[in-house]
Amino acid sequence: MKTFLLFFFFNSFFLLIQGHVLRGGSPGETIQPQQTPNEAHLVESNLKYAKKFHDGELSHIPAKKYAIVTCMDCRIDPASAFGISLGDAHVIRNAGGSAREALRSLVISEQLLQTTEVFVIKHTGCGMKGTTNEKINETVEKNLGKEALAELNGLDWLPFANLEQEVKADVRFLEGSKAVSDNVHVSGWVYDVEDGKVHSVGK
Repeated sequence: MKTFLLFFFFNSFFLLIQGHVLRGGSPGETIQPQQTPNEAHLVESNLKYAKKFHDGELSHIPAKKYAIVTCMDCRIDPASAFGISLGDAHVIRNAGGSAREALRSLVISEQLLQTTEVFVIKHTGCGMKGTTNEKINETVEKNLGKEALAELNGLDWLPFANLEQEVKADVRFLEGSKAVSDNVHVSGWVYDVEDGKVHSVGK
């Protein structure tokens, strides 16, 4: 029995050291999980960015005193598409570019960080257009189970049927909210993911 235990101990120790060496580690060093390709890309890209970074003195107050509410869609690059330089504005993103979901951040932006203008920018081809709470809940339950759905506790996913009408509804919501100052200018826009152009949506 003792022989078996010693064999098991030394074999396990050998495999541990072997795996550590293969990952480039050294004896006594804490073994770290291997990075995913995306983690490695983030680190590599950040090192390149940091070498050229010279904007550490920027104020946390947006220089141009405005905030953008837009979708988290990966096809939208707000800085490039809307001409936002570092330090200019707040960019608040969520699924569907919902002003209702963004209200918490907008109040902080306006009351603590002095912004006085809001652009609500939704986009063509949005995944929230045409779906329903029921469909999303069914997907959550199917993939994650009833406990996950219960944890979300009837969350409104804020889907919508008509793109421009939803932009107008969000603008009206912000203009009618007591949590948004009357001095804050709110406008609505639609960004086209196919041609990169943005157009204003009237009230």
